[in-house]
Amino acid sequence: MPNYNAQVPPYSIFPGDVALAFSNESPAAGQASQQFALPSYAGFPENGRTIRWQISFGTAPTAVSIQLQTAMNDVDVQYAVPTGAANMGSTLTAGDNLVATGVRANFVRAKVISITGGSGVTVQILG
Repeated sequence: MPNYNAQVPPYSIFPGDVALAFSNESPAAGQASQQFALPSYAGFPENGRTIRWQISFGTAPTAVSIQLQTAMNDVDVQYAVPTGAANMGSTLTAGDNLVATGVRANFVRAKVISITGGSGVTVQILG
């Protein structure tokens, strides 16, 4: 998977959808997943949305750091960990289930910050 997918427009994640940011892959440190649009919908709360995401591995790495990143505009340099959102990254080598609350963004992706060993990285983003 490329470091940044420039597909225009990117796939959208609606409430109840499951998007595979990484699907049984072996991304290198610094590699970003495909981005997904977070479309507005009726009743969108003023205080942001909740994004659930899960990380799993076919073979556990000895060390790992994976972040969920968001951006208002779909531009690679604008993606960052949202300020004030809880549980935006994981270092658990057995996988993790995370919830990001208060997210105000139009786009979301996963990014491998570092990884040592392991294979079969899967990151699911639940709309």
